[in-house]
Amino acid sequence: MKLGVPKETKAGEQRVALVPGELARIPGVDVVVQRGAGEAALFPDEEYTAAGATLAASAGELYQVADLVVKVQPPSLEEADMLRQGSSVLSFLAPGAHLDLVRRLADREVTAYSFELVPRISRAQVMDALSSQATVAGYRAVLLAASRLSKFFPLFMTAAGTVPPARVLVMGAGVAGLQAIATARRLGAVVSAYDVRTAARDEVKSLGASFLELALEAQEGTGGYAAAQSEEFLARQQEMIGTHVAASDVVVTTAAIPGRRAPVLVTEAMVRAMKPGAVIVDLAASSGGNCELTRDGEEVLVNGVRVVAASELAATMPTHASMLYARNVSAFVKLLVKDGELAPDSSDEIVDKSAVTVGGAVHHEPTRSALEGAQA
Repeated sequence: MKLGVPKETKAGEQRVALVPGELARIPGVDVVVQRGAGEAALFPDEEYTAAGATLAASAGELYQVADLVVKVQPPSLEEADMLRQGSSVLSFLAPGAHLDLVRRLADREVTAYSFELVPRISRAQVMDALSSQATVAGYRAVLLAASRLSKFFPLFMTAAGTVPPARVLVMGAGVAGLQAIATARRLGAVVSAYDVRTAARDEVKSLGASFLELALEAQEGTGGYAAAQSEEFLARQQEMIGTHVAASDVVVTTAAIPGRRAPVLVTEAMVRAMKPGAVIVDLAASSGGNCELTRDGEEVLVNGVRVVAASELAATMPTHASMLYARNVSAFVKLLVKDGELAPDSSDEIVDKSAVTVGGAVHHEPTRSALEGAQA
């Protein structure tokens, strides 16, 4: 079986789906890497060939021979057309947001697996690419905020006087939020956090941050995610948390619900109540944003407050992000390969639930329903 690793084509994407050190974890597979695929992440072609891979001069050459293609970003429609009929692809797909792509993959009888759909069970933790990349994003978000803030993060006591520490509020205590808390604490800030899931309280406190206790009912979802909140709940939440936002020098928002628009946690009124020089880093920008003033791909200045839309932050730290992602990829690929041949076990819960298309059919029911609705 030939496993293909193409160079990512999306603007700004510097990660690579498989790093040289992971090739040994997938025995019995011939790995073909497009020339330059790992250069942006600091993995030169020579390291791939030394690990046993062969090089393809172009994406077209790679797609012609690959039985399974592994990527970071969803294939473009042009890349989907290059996939061999009946081959397979593994990447982030966000199928609900890429219905045209899903239709194209099904038309070409490509079996596509999406990391967003990997079930959150113990056995699948090593394949949880959402979490591995969220770890990078949470860390990077705090560094981004620190570089934009006109103040120190830590307390300084000097002969010229005492400089108070920055006050950081993290909204959403999932993987990205917890990493943001830990990083802000390491930088010396006074950190508080809020999450609608009561289970997050102990995790937040274990990192040395304070947990905001609001008089609101918990919103526990499935798979470790928060549940979708009603308009009434969100209105009460915004009213109660507004004073905490106004008192913060930095707000990092990380709240996201898979397949849905991100909840608005920080309103325009809250932003205008913050002190000039404050910074908001919105990690949910690509799904609509947790801040009402977020503009994906932009940095907005409102009354001296910077609102930074932080999409794809993991791509800005490509070396370690690629290493973590590659471990997710190699673990998943081992479920698809048996005795050096592509032989996915459809009875395996991870394989079954992660499949978006199988052969010429749309296997993932919510995506199938969305496609049917779009055609109606």
